[in-house]
Amino acid sequence: MGARTSGSWGAVAAPLILWWYYCSCAAAAPAMAAAGAGGGGEKYYAKYRDPKQPLNARISDLLGRMTLAEKIGQMSQIERVNATADVMQKYFIGSVLSGGGSVPAPNAPPREWVKMVNEIQRGALSSRLGIPMLYGIDAVHGHNNVYKATIFPHNIGLGCTRDPELVQRIGAAVALEVRATGIPYVFAPCIAVCRDPRWGRCYESFSEDPKLVQQMTSIISGLQGEIPANGRRGAPFVAGQRSVAACAKHYVGDGGTTNGINENNTVATFHELLSVHMPPYYNAIIRGVATVMVSFSSLNGVKMHANRPFVTDFLKTKLRFRGFVISDYEGIDRLTTPIHADYVLSVKLGILAGIDMVMIPYRYTEFIDDLTTLVQNGTIPMSRIDDAVRRILRVKFTMGLFENPYGDTSLAGELGKQAHRDLAREAVRKSLVLLKNGKPGAKPLLPLPKKAGAILVAGGHADDLGSQCGGWTITWQGLTGNNLTAGTTILDGIKRAVDPATKVVYSENPDAGFVQQSKGQFDYAIVVVGEPPYAETFGDNLNLTIPAPGPAVIQNVCGSIKCVVVLISGRPLVVEPYLGAMDALVAAWLPGTEGQGVSDVLFGDYGFSGKLSRTWFRSVDQLPMNVGDKHYDPLFPFGFGLQTQPSKGY
Repeated sequence: MGARTSGSWGAVAAPLILWWYYCSCAAAAPAMAAAGAGGGGEKYYAKYRDPKQPLNARISDLLGRMTLAEKIGQMSQIERVNATADVMQKYFIGSVLSGGGSVPAPNAPPREWVKMVNEIQRGALSSRLGIPMLYGIDAVHGHNNVYKATIFPHNIGLGCTRDPELVQRIGAAVALEVRATGIPYVFAPCIAVCRDPRWGRCYESFSEDPKLVQQMTSIISGLQGEIPANGRRGAPFVAGQRSVAACAKHYVGDGGTTNGINENNTVATFHELLSVHMPPYYNAIIRGVATVMVSFSSLNGVKMHANRPFVTDFLKTKLRFRGFVISDYEGIDRLTTPIHADYVLSVKLGILAGIDMVMIPYRYTEFIDDLTTLVQNGTIPMSRIDDAVRRILRVKFTMGLFENPYGDTSLAGELGKQAHRDLAREAVRKSLVLLKNGKPGAKPLLPLPKKAGAILVAGGHADDLGSQCGGWTITWQGLTGNNLTAGTTILDGIKRAVDPATKVVYSENPDAGFVQQSKGQFDYAIVVVGEPPYAETFGDNLNLTIPAPGPAVIQNVCGSIKCVVVLISGRPLVVEPYLGAMDALVAAWLPGTEGQGVSDVLFGDYGFSGKLSRTWFRSVDQLPMNVGDKHYDPLFPFGFGLQTQPSKGY
């Protein structure tokens, strides 16, 4: 039986239906604009915007709506200085980065960072499909680009703690400080296995021993959050808005280059690669690392940015990595000599190798144009593009970026907060390695007494916050001096540790005359010397000597006064010529902003417990030399470290 209406109801119903229709259309218009193309019901509902839908359904739904331009936009990561709202919308840019030292303003507080990130995000969300961009930054020992962030010890020191749980807590603290600035993605950790300390990035490596580096991948679970017991291990995972997506780098063999030359060639058999450089990636993937960054270096003469057998066949297929693979900074440009000589070829080789997102800070329009042409002429199949975009979208959906695209200003107080500084101070204490404590036949010098008539503190590194932080601090290469950020120098820590009646005399570079004239007044001396800040290729060093005036300070002071030498460096240095003059020697690595961690242990509030995370050589002529080598004759072997017990220090 058909439906019927009375004449009076029909007269009323027609205008009501029209009214409902126009109101519904008006209400649906914003959703239609956001949801994008498609006929019928697709205008009112987009599956990819529904967090209740299964992950793969959301990915497939969004991918099916995207044009080639939108897909290539997702594969593009540009520098923040170029990320205007117009650029984000016009080119559908998928990701933005801050390079080393790239900040919204000098000494910018968290709210300025959040404001900048959110403005860029608004541009991304105004595009047809409203896909949020992913903002990434280097946070390799804390949120190191940001003024007043907590700067933790570099990885070489963390390796000496032998404490994966501590490292995981550090990861969680770093995630909070990064989120305080509105950023959800970090280019960390470096899980390189540094086999030659001549490499300028050796301090970014936890150890020469792959097993120790594997243990320290716990930092990934700190950064991203712990996969729940019922969660899928091996799939990208980010716990929520207090965690960040991590990036295991630099895949693979970056720590094994010949003579430790940065970005150079690693010569290794397949067995050597799998037993030395690859193991940390197994753990990183099991922990759900969201992204993997490809190395600038080559493997047996093949640039990793063009190495399909290892990027696609091994990492993606054999290891079943489901996150996305990102290039290093202008990494594909370096596939030709000279750099950028044949960019079309570089784009072709990089994308076909399996790189999903390309770090193209400035030449993004050239990349987009060239990749578009390569797809349109059939050189790069659409299936390769779809694989890349599917992986990028998987990470963005997994981390909740579609539901929470904007930075949260309420987290501003996390940056540099005292609990994080206390954690960094704990890490410093546990990272210190005591290499010598007392001359033959003499009593141990450490721990030092807090009560003394006077003590001499010598060496420029004692009062140099920038040098004790090292590279990747505020700027890419780091800075010397005490004006770069907030923190406590080793000298400050010493002054706070000693008895109020103890006189502390500081001399940056005391000459022999000063020492001879005044040696009688000092109970002991603390000499703090080491390397200047550096990063990457600028740190490559074939000599590994203590830079001047360090040796002269050691000889002038330790020749006349009982002394402990505290070495600030990103790697072992040649110390054997000076060892006899020293009463004690401490490897402090690059401890970061919390210099009191050094004085905590020197004066016995805590004992020394650190163990060498890498072999301490006698001469550079022995290099490379690593634990397990047939000809192994170190000054101090891998795992060495004298211990002391806590004491009152009086």
